[in-house]
Order: sequence, then structure tokens, then C-alpha cells
Amino acid sequence: MTPSRSEDLKIEITESPKGARIYTLNGPLTLRTLFDFQTLARTDHVAPVILNIAGVPYMDSAGLGSMIGVFTSCQRSHRGFGIAGVTERIRTLFEVTGCNGMLPCYDSIEAADAAIHRS
Repeated sequence: MTPSRSEDLKIEITESPKGARIYTLNGPLTLRTLFDFQTLARTDHVAPVILNIAGVPYMDSAGLGSMIGVFTSCQRSHRGFGIAGVTERIRTLFEVTGCNGMLPCYDSIEAADAAIHRS
């Protein structure tokens, strides 16, 4: 079954002033929608990564797993990683799953960019 148009995940990739790759996600991050995100995130192994998820209304365990996968990839390659735009619903998911202490979350893209570029 394919996702309906209202369930599509849109991904915009930009670069921060400090050189981080910003993935702005809009739409649900679920098993049905995460494959494009995973493919894009796996092909980039150089720049630090900021996930802007302010436009993600919900995610399932597969979506959370894909974010953790990007985080661990960044750790392995010694790249910075941060998440910005965490909604209350996603914050609750992080708390329930125990990921809130593991995944570095910031109030804004600028705060994430500054944090991942500290020496």
C-alpha cells in the first residue's frame, strides 16, 4: 500500500553558514515514508548533520530508528549531529523510548549549528 498524498514526507536539503547539512523534514516520518530520507542521509558522509523536524507531526519506531541510524553514522565518522524543531509529540516519543538523553536536541537550527561546531 502506498502512502496517500497527505502522508508524503518532503525533504529539503540546505547548508548552514558553518557548513552543516540541514535536512528539513515535512510530513510523517514512518516506515512508509522513511526510505528517501535514509537514502539521502546515507550518501552524505562528510558534513555535520542537522535534522530540522519542526514539520514532522509524528513518527513511528521505524522513523525513530532511522534518526538514530543517522546519529550513529555521524558518531562513527566524527561528524556533528543535532536535531532542531522537536515538537511536544516527538519529545514525548523520545522520553518514552529513552532517547531524550541520547539524541542531541536544540531549540533552533542556529543553536544546533553553533553546538556541533564547537571545538
